[in-house]
Amino acid sequence: MIPLRDTIPSTRVPVVNYVLIVANVVVFFYELSQGPHIERFLRTYGLVPHDFAVRNLLTSMFLHGGWLHLLGNMLFLYIFGDNVEDRMGHARYLAFYLLCGMAAGAAQALTNPYSREPMVGASGAIAGVLGAYFLFYPRARVVTLVPIFFFLQVMEIPAVFFLLFWFLMQLVSGVATVGRAATGGVAFWAHVGGFIAGMVLGPVLRERSAPPRWA
Repeated sequence: MIPLRDTIPSTRVPVVNYVLIVANVVVFFYELSQGPHIERFLRTYGLVPHDFAVRNLLTSMFLHGGWLHLLGNMLFLYIFGDNVEDRMGHARYLAFYLLCGMAAGAAQALTNPYSREPMVGASGAIAGVLGAYFLFYPRARVVTLVPIFFFLQVMEIPAVFFLLFWFLMQLVSGVATVGRAATGGVAFWAHVGGFIAGMVLGPVLRERSAPPRWA
């Protein structure tokens, strides 16, 4: 399922969300400029659980493993991030995003502490955004491109179902990796940890000046 947009308009310009998207794209192009040294670059600034460094919890969330990785993450951030920023305000949203990303990285490192593969990507932080959106906008709908046999169908899916399905897929996939040797791939436990962090931090960082908008 590929989300195309949601049905909740923002009431203010999501400046921070735009800046985060641009930052991820700029860093990705810088990453590509490393040429033959890109692997060393990813190992230096990606999160390697076996050689855990707190600094890399932050730097790793702005790196990506390829175009599809980047575009998929930025699509989710663009669709869901503006509404979460709307509910938190700019400064709180930035703090929320970074904290969720760091929590996600820590969750992945804790579940696979001996891995020597660098973990990169914004998906852990974005999972936090999804967790907060799940709480803030349970009645929203997500316009989604759904493959049905050999056809693509555009459908409106309740956000609560879309996000719950996404989370359960990450959880099931994460459980399936327990006990396996790390060979790279998707950091499912980062997604799980990020989503839970978003659900915990979202209500804490929500602006109190306006009543909850349970749209």
